[in-house]
Amino acid sequence: MAHFAEVDENDIVVRVLVVGNDQEHRGQEFLADDLGLGGTWVQTSYNGNMRKNYAGIGMKFDRVRDAFIAPKPYPSWVLDEQTCVWDAPTPMPVVEGKMFTWVEADLNWQEVVAP
Repeated sequence: MAHFAEVDENDIVVRVLVVGNDQEHRGQEFLADDLGLGGTWVQTSYNGNMRKNYAGIGMKFDRVRDAFIAPKPYPSWVLDEQTCVWDAPTPMPVVEGKMFTWVEADLNWQEVVAP
């Protein structure tokens, strides 16, 4: 099986479909022409062995990096050029049994306290 993402005119993913093994080698043609879906289709992979990240709706296909990139979650976060994943300015703390959330106003992680 192969997965293909349809991207719009701004290279934003609008849907992801799966094609069978017998169509994998010509997936773009199969989706656009044989199924009559039109559009621009880019192959993606669950295991990240192509285009850095598995495509999801709303992600951008960066043609220069040949990668699918999620929307930037916070203004302070920076794109890791090798993984094409957004990183916080400081690493999230790892404390057993605790969860943390990013607080952009403080540029820091805050423990999530259950009620």
